[in-house]
Amino acid sequence: MINLDQVSFRYPHSAPIVRNVGLSVKKGQVVAVMGPSGCGKTTLLRIVAGLLQPYEGRVQLLGRTIPYESPAQLRTLRTKMGMLFQFGALFTDMTVYDNVAFPLRETTALNEHEVRERVMQKLTAVGLAEAAEKMPAEISGGMARRVALARAIAQNPQIMLFDEPFTGLDPIAMDTIASFIREQTNALNAASIVVSHDVQETFAISDYIYVMHQSGIIAHGTPSELTHH
Repeated sequence: MINLDQVSFRYPHSAPIVRNVGLSVKKGQVVAVMGPSGCGKTTLLRIVAGLLQPYEGRVQLLGRTIPYESPAQLRTLRTKMGMLFQFGALFTDMTVYDNVAFPLRETTALNEHEVRERVMQKLTAVGLAEAAEKMPAEISGGMARRVALARAIAQNPQIMLFDEPFTGLDPIAMDTIASFIREQTNALNAASIVVSHDVQETFAISDYIYVMHQSGIIAHGTPSELTHH
């Protein structure tokens, strides 16, 4: 589902931010990328999403190389992805309902009744059905993160990408989101990548983990293998 082969990325005239990274994710797997701030985790996630193009290596999604040269094909590919951005990235001038409905209206042929059913299903799943008509400024940071999570899975994507989903959450909200990521990956038989530095929650839901440091992978294995390393 996701395969990175010796991928490197840097901005012009800078040192590599991602260096010689190999990574793979199968259907139904939650794979974590962990490491300290500034090691290249978020950049790696943006490469997987096709937002950045590596200068070396190959990125394959769903069995094919990312079509960087074709905006139309890239847009079609992205309809099969869901991404939770690090700080939620909700549209501040839209209600919670419209934030979750946005990708469905933009990229699917669902009518408004079908959109409403899907949106309320996802908001109910994250425990926020009653907040549907609120504005992002009227809800807490943890609630906003759950709205962003509902939006990320609104299209029932085959690939799900989560950038620091646990940052700034209280322990109960953290557990809720962690369980939800695991449950949705199983239910959709999707391939999920979680970028995080929260060891406890990430180890609890992940099938395999890559540890980054100074732009490269320094260790990888199952949670059990890394625990005893």
